[in-house]
Amino acid sequence: MSTAPEPIPLPVTAVTCLEDRAHVERTTVLDLAAGVQRLRLGPVSALAVDRTLHAELTAAEQPATVLDVRIVRTWTPRGPRPADDDSALRRRVRAHEEKLRDLEQRRDRLHTRLDVLGRLAADLLREIGEGAGSGEAEGERWARELDRVDGERDAHGERLRALEARWVALTAELDEAGRLLRLAEEEPAELVGHIELTVEAAAAGPARLRLGHLTPCALWRPAYRAVLDGDSLTLETDAIVWQRTGEDWSDVRLTLSTARSALATEPPGLEADRLTLQDRTPAERRTVEVELREEEIADLGPAPVLGLPGVDDAGEVRVLHSPAPVRVPADGRAHRVPLSSFTTAAGIEYACAPELSPLVTQVVRFDNLSGHALLAGPVDLVRGSGFTGRGTLDFTAPQAPVELAYGSRDDHRVTRGTEETRETATLTQRTVITRTVRLHVSRFSTPGEQDERVVVVRERIPVSEVSAVDVRLRKELCAPAPDTVDADGIARWNVTLPPGGRRTVTLVYELTASAKVAGL
Repeated sequence: MSTAPEPIPLPVTAVTCLEDRAHVERTTVLDLAAGVQRLRLGPVSALAVDRTLHAELTAAEQPATVLDVRIVRTWTPRGPRPADDDSALRRRVRAHEEKLRDLEQRRDRLHTRLDVLGRLAADLLREIGEGAGSGEAEGERWARELDRVDGERDAHGERLRALEARWVALTAELDEAGRLLRLAEEEPAELVGHIELTVEAAAAGPARLRLGHLTPCALWRPAYRAVLDGDSLTLETDAIVWQRTGEDWSDVRLTLSTARSALATEPPGLEADRLTLQDRTPAERRTVEVELREEEIADLGPAPVLGLPGVDDAGEVRVLHSPAPVRVPADGRAHRVPLSSFTTAAGIEYACAPELSPLVTQVVRFDNLSGHALLAGPVDLVRGSGFTGRGTLDFTAPQAPVELAYGSRDDHRVTRGTEETRETATLTQRTVITRTVRLHVSRFSTPGEQDERVVVVRERIPVSEVSAVDVRLRKELCAPAPDTVDADGIARWNVTLPPGGRRTVTLVYELTASAKVAGL
């Protein structure tokens, strides 16, 4: 073992932060002697995972080999308080605690005295009642004793109220001093780890040591800040890093990875899936059961979870790098680390889906020019008036389009009304359902506005999955006819509104069902 009184420092130089843990890399230069020797390095976090320790030596001249590396943990209990090296803030907290204990003792004594005086007053009243019943007449003594007991009860009650007020004020001061102490100082760790390294060197000389290990209590999540300035948008990509490993990361190269080292790498087992055919009954051949159901138009992705979500990387490991060394204290708080930023032209659209909401939303569309994939995370939305809210950004590949909603417009409103008629032909027994949807779009403008604004209004039309039900858009009855209707049945109008203008949009479509359709 090295005879040096102090261990050799082994600082953290690089960190790869994973979804729920971190890989820490430490480097230092050792002055080795010839032969086999054991060195003590550190201190290091006591949370380091022993089985992930890996050490490498690189010697400039003669080869050196690592024979053994391990973590040795020592427990040092905290010394008794108070200590001579305590800070003024800690002494203030200790003085408040002593005063609070003294006040609590005095309060208990006052409560005891008031309880005794209460029992004394009850005994005196009982004595007066018994004496008056037996013909005794000691009015002056009874009055004097009652006055004395009442006076002492009032005096002790007033002292108790003043003491309780002082106790409440001192408790508030102690809480504030304790909060400041937690912010300003940290208790030294009782459990500390050191690295014991056994090496063999052919000759004396310097050698560079690189040691890595995993440690828990560290994680990261992506976050964004979108600044809209006219027709240009600036998107800043940040990483929110938390760590409570027991040691600060100072001036480290930070890498963010979505790798999940805790998950098993074996594929799931295959199970037999048997398909069987069954003839339909005569009743099933005569009727076709249909129903109207809601289907969300979305791509496949991870299911939402409560609490802090995981990192959505679309099934492929993504790696991001901090452009500059960072410092992340081990305080368990969120620390924002800048990663990238780009500015691009943005297309602005005022969109509305009246079936879901009567509000008109400002939607911004742009391309991902960051050079890396944008992982799913929260977005702080900023425009000319300042911070306007927080949205959500889905996973977006490089160069792929991005869509952000910047909130609703207070000067627009859309109202929606529907009508439905149902007819059944006598001969064919076909049922025809005619639905009419009227949308009233209004713009409330301030004096001085002169520009026109285009509002994109979207309304859905049912899409049939069976041949027995036919859906047809009645364009001749629509006023105006939709500009486009996509394969999902979403009809779209580009409504131009002058300042203070109003427009009415009418949509008419028919659902025709054969006689054997049931459920409509």
